[in-house]
This record gives sequence, C-alpha cells and structure tokens, in this order.
Amino acid sequence: MTSLWLDRAPIAPQPALEPDSKFEYVVVGAGLTGLTTAVLLARAGAEVAVVEARRIGAVTTGNTTAKLSLLQGTQLSKLRKRHSAGVVRRYVEANREGLQWLLRYCDEHGVATERQAAVTYAQTPAATAQVRHEYEACREAGLDVEWVDELDVPFANHGAVRLAEQAQFDPMAVLAAMTTDALQRGVRIFENTRVTRLQGQTTGHEVFGERCLDTEHGPVRADTVVLATGTPILDRGGYFARLSPQRSYSISFDVPGDIPRDMYVSADEPTRSVRYTPGTNGDLLLVGGNGHTVGRAASTRAKVDDLVDWTQRHFPGARMTHRWSAQDYVPIDGLPHVGPLLPGYDRILVATGFSKWGMANAVAAGLAISGRVLGGKLPWAKDLESWAPRELAGLPTAAKVNAEVGVEMARGWLRAELRRDGEKPSEGEGFVARRGLRPVGVCTVDGTTTSVSAICPHLYGVLAWNDAEKSWDCPLHGSRFAHDGRVLEGPATRALEVVKTDR
Repeated sequence: MTSLWLDRAPIAPQPALEPDSKFEYVVVGAGLTGLTTAVLLARAGAEVAVVEARRIGAVTTGNTTAKLSLLQGTQLSKLRKRHSAGVVRRYVEANREGLQWLLRYCDEHGVATERQAAVTYAQTPAATAQVRHEYEACREAGLDVEWVDELDVPFANHGAVRLAEQAQFDPMAVLAAMTTDALQRGVRIFENTRVTRLQGQTTGHEVFGERCLDTEHGPVRADTVVLATGTPILDRGGYFARLSPQRSYSISFDVPGDIPRDMYVSADEPTRSVRYTPGTNGDLLLVGGNGHTVGRAASTRAKVDDLVDWTQRHFPGARMTHRWSAQDYVPIDGLPHVGPLLPGYDRILVATGFSKWGMANAVAAGLAISGRVLGGKLPWAKDLESWAPRELAGLPTAAKVNAEVGVEMARGWLRAELRRDGEKPSEGEGFVARRGLRPVGVCTVDGTTTSVSAICPHLYGVLAWNDAEKSWDCPLHGSRFAHDGRVLEGPATRALEVVKTDR
C-alpha cells in the first residue's frame, strides 16, 4: 500500500548516520513535526541534525489526507466536554498559528495549496445533534462557522457545520521544500537510521552527561533531543499508556464525473473523509476513514474494501489509483502532548497526540518546542504541555484504554494457545500459532512463508496479522512490523526474531 503522495516525485535520498557525531539538537523523526522544528531551530543559528528510521515522510505525514483546518471533525466539542472554554480557545489559537505559519511557508517556497472550506457533516439523522454540538463549540471558540441544512454532495447528509478558507495540499511537496530549506541552513539529515535507545543515567529530573542516542549505525550525541516520532520511542514518561493508537485508510480515485470541492469529514462512524486533489490528468477524489485501534480489526482488508464499495456506490465509475493507511495517536484528555519527556527536564522533548489532525498541530508543536528551548514561550503553549493537571480530565478514558489493553494481552496469548503450528498460510495471509511455549507469527508473502516471534518486544503483547498491509500489528500500543519482522512504527525499536523462512 503506497500513498498517492509517496508515489509522486521522491525527495532525494539522504545518507545514513555517521557514528559518533555530536550536535546541539538532534530531532528524531523526519515528518512534518520534525522538519518544522529543525527549520525553526536552524533559523536561530542552532546546530541541528534530523535522524529518520526510514525515509523522509515515510510514516504519518506521507500517508495523511493533508487537510489544514481549524474545523477538525468533532474535535472541539470533544475537548469542550473535558476542558474549559479558555483551554479550547487556546487550542484553536495554537492551530491557527500553525495553519497561518504553514500557509505562509508554502507561499514563500512555491508549494501549491488549495484554499477550500472544511465541513463536518452528519451521515444519519441521529448524528445531527453531534454536529450541532460541534457548531456551538466552534462558535464559542471564536470560529466563524456556518450551519448548512443540506449539502450538495452525492452521499447522505443530515446537517453540517462549515468553515471557509481552510486549506489542503500535497504533504510530500511541503516536506520536499522543508528538506531543501533545512539542508541549505546547515541541518544534517540522516535517513535509514533507527534510534534504538537513549543512554545515560536518570535520577529524578536530571540526566548526567550528554544525551547519547544509540542507533543501528552507532551513537549520536546531543545537548537536546526532540522526539518527533508519532509516539515517543522512549518509555520514560509512560506515553504508551496515555495514548490510543489508531489506524485509518485512504484511497484515491479517478472519477468520471464532478468531484466535491470542499473538504468533508463525517461526525459519525464509520468515518468518511472526502477531498479532491489535483492530478496529472485532472482532479482525483480522496476518500478515507474506517479507523480502528491498531491490531484489533478482524480484517483490515475488509475495511479497505468497504471504502471502495462506498465510493463506487456514490461516485459511479470511480477507479482506484492508490490505497494507503496512516497511524495516529489520540491522547486520553484530547489535547496534544508537547514538551518535556519527563516533568521539568527540557533536554528531552516530545510532540505527540494530534488526534488525526496533525497538519496544523504538527507546526504548532514545532513552534512551541523551538520557542521553549530558544527562550520565547508562546502564550498558548502551556495548554499543550506534556505534563499538566488538565490530564486528570482524561482519567476515565485512561482507565478504559488500559483495561482494553489488559484484555487484548490475555486474548492474544489465549489465541496462540488454541492454535498449533504446522499449516502453511495462503498467499497474503498470516496467523499466530503456538510453537512449543512461544507464540509464532506465520505468513506467506510473495511466495515465501516466514515465521517470526509473535511477541511484541515493546511490552510483550501478542501480535495480530494485518491482511491489508501484510504486517504484524500490536493490539496493545500500536507497534507494527513488516511480514519479515522489520520495525515499521510505534514505540517498539527492535525487530522481531525470525524463526524460520521457507521459499
């Protein structure tokens, strides 16, 4: 599954890490958050390196739907249930600053954007009240939204809230511009270099000595480390227990008829996200949705097929050109976590928990982090702090999320106990079986049957087979591995042990 964005003109490859390097700042992760942060720090004259496990934009940014909007589905009404009106207004202000900064950046660097309205709509009459709540939360937060009784679109709708003058773009075009900009400012970018751990002793809030990151190509030292990795790859701070990993799907289509101009997302499930994008031979339709907690879908392929069926039913003659998926992290209290990995210690910083709205939030996080370390804190940044009393509002959600994790842990080990090893999966299929006392993942991809350890090296959950992407996914905290055991994403940093390969 390759996204439309990643299938276009690639960004020139960057070298792997030169071991024993030393920088003032090391940013881990070359998505929109990481590159924005690197550019902002380099503008201030800092010595910066970016270390990326795969390729620039390979994870969330290169697989997003790339909607840049202050109307974010039903995000504001969800936040308002847990937080004060002032907190929600400052969240909007953070996103407004991120949106405006990114649009200015695109204009200055020749990156095309399309200014379109954002729309949150009800697919069923039962969801109309939900959309009304979002309308009211938006108005309270100062957004000039309008109510629309009926949309001029070919799919069912029962009321919508609309915000004009938002934007959409090609996210890899933005990263290409940022990569060029960062390199010209002296930033070193290293690809295909996975960070595996942080060396050093921790006592209270102090880390003695330099921050030394171990990578697959050797160590790299830094005065300050920024983790821009979707979810923090270092377990200090327990972020894996404060976030819910969510996976969703996107498909691009060549459509013979008209394509709606605005950017749409449904308030009710299953989610339907719709936008257009310019293509080489005319506009393409992008449809996304069918999100679920990572590793907990009976069949991910069925979720992709459902999106295709829905699109072809409402846009007759639609022909699929690309299909892909993305992973996002939803925090227990709904607000991003931007700031110290551990309370009060600014030498290791994180940015995570964008709740599927990572375009404006990613830039806001970069602005907050650079302002924090350069001595110019922004007034809204305190409401995105990684450690704050406002997280108490998320305790009921935290209890529910972590109870589900416990259930999945037990269920995974039970499934492995019930199935014995021996049979060979069909092409593209995989299952977990018991080999002796250990769960083993067995799959057949491209004619080769591979057996790997089915125990996630992060916190020992039993993995599940993802039949849409041919990967092993952890239902606990969202780590994902290729069919042959290579790490793809999530908090895990070590590959799965290969038990056997049969060609």
